[in-house]
Amino acid sequence: MPTSAIRLVRFTGRLLLALAAVAALVVVFLALIALTDGAGSGLAAWLTTLGTGTVLALWRGRHRTRPARLVPFLPVVVAAALTAAVCIPTAPTARRYPPALPFVSTQHWSLATGSRVAVYHYPPANPGPRHPVPFVYLHGGPIRGISAQDHTFLQLLARHGYDVYAYEQAGGGRSDLLPMDQYTISRAVRDLGAFVDRLDKGEVDILGFSGGGVVLTRALADPGVAARLHRAIIAEPGPMDGPTAHITGHKGRASAQGLAPNPTGPRSTDVPRYAVAFGLMRLGLLSPGTGLIGQAEGANAFTAADLGSDTASAYCAGDAHRIPSEDTEQSFSFSPAASLRVQQTVKDSPSVAPLLSQSRTPAMLMISECSSQVRQWATAVLANDPAIQRTQHMPGVGHHMWNGLDDNNDRAAAVITAFLQDKPAPLPNYPTRDEIPTFMRDHK
Repeated sequence: MPTSAIRLVRFTGRLLLALAAVAALVVVFLALIALTDGAGSGLAAWLTTLGTGTVLALWRGRHRTRPARLVPFLPVVVAAALTAAVCIPTAPTARRYPPALPFVSTQHWSLATGSRVAVYHYPPANPGPRHPVPFVYLHGGPIRGISAQDHTFLQLLARHGYDVYAYEQAGGGRSDLLPMDQYTISRAVRDLGAFVDRLDKGEVDILGFSGGGVVLTRALADPGVAARLHRAIIAEPGPMDGPTAHITGHKGRASAQGLAPNPTGPRSTDVPRYAVAFGLMRLGLLSPGTGLIGQAEGANAFTAADLGSDTASAYCAGDAHRIPSEDTEQSFSFSPAASLRVQQTVKDSPSVAPLLSQSRTPAMLMISECSSQVRQWATAVLANDPAIQRTQHMPGVGHHMWNGLDDNNDRAAAVITAFLQDKPAPLPNYPTRDEIPTFMRDHK
């Protein structure tokens, strides 16, 4: 073999060994991030990795000549440079709240629970009859801002004569943050009761959507909070408790997930720090209260584009190429760590079915045709709440039923107002409790 070929083989071998050493150090760093829960913004893992790599480099170079002793340090330097990016914040570490909305004022209410929440009020906006019971909206998420589409829908309800209130859950939108260990589903229920008390207008009608539907379902199972509720509408709920959360089953008809164009705009996950943090949190390898990134920094960094196909999953397949924008980059707000924390407390909670079976608050369940939710999450509520008077299966819409497309907002409003006014339902009462098995078979 020619000398030049031998040299090339040796060089290639050394390069591969160096790359393997870099990869090994990066893996060690990520393992230490998980083991230390990101302590000290990841510096504990970084310094340990750097120290380990340095010791190994010294050991490998102990019998080499002085210049050659430096060669084993090259992978350490490269790995240190690559992993250092995970330890350096690029988003503000103090909470950066979305700007004020141009079409409604933001109030801030301090609740008896200690939460300070952003509140929005849409008074009745029509000259005709006004509904005497205040209307409260619980948004989805959990722990995100109320979307612009939701605000548009709330304005529509106000034009129907409703006195509409909405608040962003503690930690979401323009509401103040909580310590991470205080984000629980039980706290969300207590905040709802405290909000109604702070409103001080007697019983309220309430619409809970998605994650807000979970809060509402659990409020109906809490006699103290349920006593404040006049009528309840549970729309596209998530799992209500631990046993429900562990159900794997059918979803609705095909959504736009995987069909819609990828969302545009900046992604926090393009930055190594947030790709590692959010990725490991999603895998359960970092706690929501991780020391790698603070709660405020994570909320500031996370963008609408980071939701990826989750947004598309809220629309029917036929709407894949006309999904409307739900928020601007400025108004979008979501706290991934706090949201995961609340979801985990739902998964860890015991069954609420025995308490829900004692509910007496008149209720309605709304289920979309192209639901991205597991069907049993909704049917579990229907099966266990004897006070559900009607179910409305909404054709032609996905998880986000009021989305500004076609007449979807008007159809959702018609279903809601008919129930609140105790008028005949626009759609058949389907499924009933007895029809749950048929519904599960025919709508998947």
